[in-house]
Amino acid sequence: MLSHKMVITEKMLRFLYDRKYLHGIAMSFIMRDPAFVSHHPQSIRNAVSKLAKKEFIRSGADGIMLRPNGREYVERRMSRLHYFESPFSKSTPKNLLILFDIPEDRKAAREWFRKQLREFGYEMIQKSVWLGPSPLPKEFVQYVKGIGLKDCIKTFKLAHGQRNDLEK
Repeated sequence: MLSHKMVITEKMLRFLYDRKYLHGIAMSFIMRDPAFVSHHPQSIRNAVSKLAKKEFIRSGADGIMLRPNGREYVERRMSRLHYFESPFSKSTPKNLLILFDIPEDRKAAREWFRKQLREFGYEMIQKSVWLGPSPLPKEFVQYVKGIGLKDCIKTFKLAHGQRNDLEK
């Protein structure tokens, strides 16, 4: 099981990897990003310090930058699970409810699954309850079966797309 600190450090590396800036990213920018607002600022600073000690990142006056061995680490982690592009537009109706219970010992797969749902335009209702467009891409469904998550996931097709809470 990964500690809370390790989750932040993994998230930080992926955050820096996904933003292919040529210059550093300011700590204030990181702390305002939705991926980190739920974390205590000191936890974020601790994660930066830990990653700098491991030489995965460089932190200085010009900001925080991913170092080559940090990039290699993220690429090794990403190569374990395949990522899929979204076939949906932002206007696609949200008519599929997904519930999942992926065990704690499959944490990487659970985080991958949540990231994929976000990529497909799903919205989190609770950590393991998501609403989004359908149908899921066939290649994605086959991959989910292939990595042994099929029995952890349930889907429910809704009769109508997502409605606003104030609609009558």
